[in-house]
Amino acid sequence: MPEIGQKAPDFTLPDETGNIVSLSDFDGKNIVLYFYPKDNTPGCTKESIEFSQLKGKFEDMDTIILGASKDSVKMHQNFIKKQNLTVKLLVDEHGTLCEDYGVWVQKKLYGREYMGIERATFLIGKDGLIKNIWRKVKVDGHVEEVLDAVKAL
Repeated sequence: MPEIGQKAPDFTLPDETGNIVSLSDFDGKNIVLYFYPKDNTPGCTKESIEFSQLKGKFEDMDTIILGASKDSVKMHQNFIKKQNLTVKLLVDEHGTLCEDYGVWVQKKLYGREYMGIERATFLIGKDGLIKNIWRKVKVDGHVEEVLDAVKAL
């Protein structure tokens, strides 16, 4: 499981357009990599909309925002269109990115245990090192907290 100060795990995955994206594509930029359980669910929608709304402020600080879930290219495209999102979404259908970042975890809902994506955010610096990690994210106020952390870099 990655920790603050470690090199961020590399990845090569399709984005919402089907184009292949790698961590190295963003060399020289900060990266906010946020993991969310599922497209078009209430918390995930709110979080993605808020990141989209503040995307310009992040870009002003040389920061790219990448969302990631196990949803397909088509599901991501529908999510973006329905919610007017402007952030890039990574397609992790096989779960390798989730595994590499330690966010594929056992969850419990109404006494039922299952495996799922933990809502988590990683701030990766221009040097490729993890600068901050938020686990078990509560959506309210989270995007502003991440923006403040980017400002502090």
